[in-house]
Amino acid sequence: MTLVRPQLLFPALIALSVTAGIVALISGSADITAQQVWQSLAGTAPDNIRTLVIDLRLPRALTAFGVGGLLAVAGVLMQVLLRNPLAEPYILGTSGGAAVAALLAMMFGLGATLVDFAAFGGAMAATLLVFAIAQGSGSWTPTRLLLTGVVLAAGFSAATTLLLALSPDQNLRGMLFWLMGDLNYAYTPARSLWLLATITTAGIIAARHLNVLARGDLQAAIVGLPVAGFRLIIFAVTALATAISVTTVGVIGFIGLVVPHLIRIVAGSDHRIVLPASALAGGTLLVLADTLARTLLAPRQLPVGALTAALGVPLFLILMSRSRRTG
Repeated sequence: MTLVRPQLLFPALIALSVTAGIVALISGSADITAQQVWQSLAGTAPDNIRTLVIDLRLPRALTAFGVGGLLAVAGVLMQVLLRNPLAEPYILGTSGGAAVAALLAMMFGLGATLVDFAAFGGAMAATLLVFAIAQGSGSWTPTRLLLTGVVLAAGFSAATTLLLALSPDQNLRGMLFWLMGDLNYAYTPARSLWLLATITTAGIIAARHLNVLARGDLQAAIVGLPVAGFRLIIFAVTALATAISVTTVGVIGFIGLVVPHLIRIVAGSDHRIVLPASALAGGTLLVLADTLARTLLAPRQLPVGALTAALGVPLFLILMSRSRRTG
């Protein structure tokens, strides 16, 4: 049973995302009006206003939207892969694996492309490790899965702390903010937006397969789905989305948990709806969170990961409580 029809859900999400973008453009340590934003987009605003909007706030808002959408889509795919509504890249250590690998690449002075590849490898290794350990010699359970993910996430956190302790002092503050989610230098939105559009489009095309796989491997095999190959594809896509998110803005948690769960509550479990709706809602949520991070204590900026965690932790505890009662 769905609470909101798709005909109403998507226009509402699009309107909300546009509104969040406008709020992000007009808000900050130097507030400007909506008219000035429009003039900047049209190219008729004064140079200082146009620079503020076009060169600073617009790329940051677009990057936040792309990364938020990627994290939400990664959460949806991971929940299908592991058939657990509590699965998401941050909780299960995928983000931590990507962050450790990216930090190692940075410490060795590798270029941006190699840092991306390292993060992808770290995210892929972490996801496969969680799945392999949780499955063990038999079928995995939600409890075993979550415990495995939490333990590995703690291990990656310890490794990150060690790497920070070995880093030069002049780089320490920037690295800490990056690890907590920092969009101060997020001015290249193209790759995250293109990747989000590609994954979402491919996910909509493969939504029927995702729906079948979410019901179990046996049901998927019965209808002729190549389960092993399809799982590997989801592993790779999830790791890639997480890696690009981490290398772009750092580690941001709980979007992949909060957004898909809320979408399923209001729109059901059909991935033709869940996947694109989660992409829109995840992007909108991170744009709003980043706007709050820039404006709450302006001109000082807060790490956006702290704000998403403030929302995600209570919901995670509620979901854990509900899961325990259901069990």
